[in-house]
Amino acid sequence: MSSLLTQIDSPADLRRLTRQQLPQLATELRQYLLDSVSRTGGHLSSNLGTVELTVALHYVFNTPEDRLVWDVGHQTYPHKILTGRRDRMHTLRQLGGISGFPRRDESDYDTFGTAHSSTSISAALGMALAARMKGESRHAVAIIGDGAMTAGMAFEALNNAGVEDGRLLVVLNDNDMSISPPVGALNRYLAQLMSGQFYSAAKNVGKTVLKGAPPLFELAKRLEEHAKGMVVPATLFEKFGFNYVGPIDGHDLDSLVPTLENIRQLLDNGDGPQFLHVVTKKGQGYKLAEADPIAYHGPGKFDPSIGLVKPETPPKPTFTQVFGQWLCDMADADPRLVGITPAMREGSGMVEFHKRFPGRYFDVGIAEQHAVTFAAGLACEGMKPVVAIYSTFLQRGYDQLIHDVALQNLPMVFALDRAGLVGADGATHAGAYDIAYLRCIPNLSVACPADEAETRQLLSTAHAQNHPVAVRYPRGAGVGAVVPTHLEGLPFGKGEVRHRGRGVAILAFGTLLYPALQVGQALGATVANMRWAKPLDLSLLKELASSHSALVTVEEGCVMGGAGSAVLEALQAEGLVMPVLTLGLPDRFIEHGDPGKLLSLQGLDAPGIEQAIRQRLAGHLEPVAGLKSVA
Repeated sequence: MSSLLTQIDSPADLRRLTRQQLPQLATELRQYLLDSVSRTGGHLSSNLGTVELTVALHYVFNTPEDRLVWDVGHQTYPHKILTGRRDRMHTLRQLGGISGFPRRDESDYDTFGTAHSSTSISAALGMALAARMKGESRHAVAIIGDGAMTAGMAFEALNNAGVEDGRLLVVLNDNDMSISPPVGALNRYLAQLMSGQFYSAAKNVGKTVLKGAPPLFELAKRLEEHAKGMVVPATLFEKFGFNYVGPIDGHDLDSLVPTLENIRQLLDNGDGPQFLHVVTKKGQGYKLAEADPIAYHGPGKFDPSIGLVKPETPPKPTFTQVFGQWLCDMADADPRLVGITPAMREGSGMVEFHKRFPGRYFDVGIAEQHAVTFAAGLACEGMKPVVAIYSTFLQRGYDQLIHDVALQNLPMVFALDRAGLVGADGATHAGAYDIAYLRCIPNLSVACPADEAETRQLLSTAHAQNHPVAVRYPRGAGVGAVVPTHLEGLPFGKGEVRHRGRGVAILAFGTLLYPALQVGQALGATVANMRWAKPLDLSLLKELASSHSALVTVEEGCVMGGAGSAVLEALQAEGLVMPVLTLGLPDRFIEHGDPGKLLSLQGLDAPGIEQAIRQRLAGHLEPVAGLKSVA
């Protein structure tokens, strides 16, 4: 049997195949996907589950003229392979390679950049209505997962779309599995739709009634509505003004293709927005991923014939694990503590907390806005909420952070994972802006631990305060600092001098303390571990400013408005004028790649910091015998 996948360089090639050839193509595509991801690492389970759906969508719709908008975007590897990027999959998520998410500047088929959740319906509606206003006949299709449907933004878009006249199709990819186990009333509703006789009847509708040829389409539509009415009087989505079809088997191309063809005809007939409910299985076709889709959600490199293997040498504890252990220990000590996550139980290190304290654990779904205000309500009643949330995702709850938390000065902790650069996930997931967007909010403090030990200690400090405090820490492991077992904190708002030198003082915020220490020793400069971006340790800052001729600030965050800016503002307020070099992330989005290499490219490793100081502040360095450059 000749290979079909090697003949597909664009969806136009796919549409030249017969319908009978599509199952073979799907089989080849799934195997290619498995082989490719096993060599590069990346998102696997979700992509194995969307193979047939991707084939069917590109087969039925005239992409890229018709717009496909993927939500969240980590299930688009089959889409990338079929849209001319098959031979670049070996570069996936690597520096200079293709992204793990849709990107408009990467392909015309990537119609909307997505990596955060629940944006597809809004974007696709905008595209559909733009086509209508321009007199164009193209379609817009939003493909959204059941986890992403838990976000308020998705329902805001449904509410709007139901009263607009555009060629919009929403495909609900129901795989009963977000990154963390799905939660909430919507999940229960979908489970009820999928249960028992209803599922069998609805699948039968999709496979028989909807196969009618176009001349019989109106009859088929009436039969479909009648059959659906016998099963369930009305669905939630029909109340929003959509014509609901499904659920149908998302791995059955004999069901998917004719159903999509008839829905496309409905759109062309002006029958309003359409909603297709498809059921898929994460990890489909690879038994190990089917059995444990969470473990295979985002694996590194592995042998598909063996599967994931635990490393022989246990890795250093990650910052996330340090947080998870602290959360359990503090919950033991303080019965008021509650833990909240917006659908990131595994990613935020809360699995053990969930097991040990199920009554104090709350997964609110992909609903960051709700997570923040829900925590605020708990704090109002004397609880001590800890919101475990990625730095990049807290951006989605910014209004609530200001109005519902800070304005009321509520005591709660924000544990900001993935602060700084995140590597392979790229700009969409990088926590580059938290210092800048948090430090301008009254009542809110921001801690920047330098290592694993300080992370635990500063979390304890944050928990002890009577106002909101954010503790930011990076992805992965640190220097391997020994983590204390006690729950004692560090002094609030105070830093420390870690290396005493002369001439230049380097003020480090967070984990860049360690390359800064190398530079300090090489240049004979003082190095301070500032620990807090807000409040700044003003007494330490003034002491360093008075005893040195120049200052350098170092942070793994945006330099505009960041901790370096805070230092400049404080010096100005004190009437102190001196040279200050601010080092941090530049005013551009940093792409995906190895984290160490990315830091090096931004000049934030030890050689880069040393070079910047020598170039800008050479006249302030005092010669010391026997020093060796780190470059």
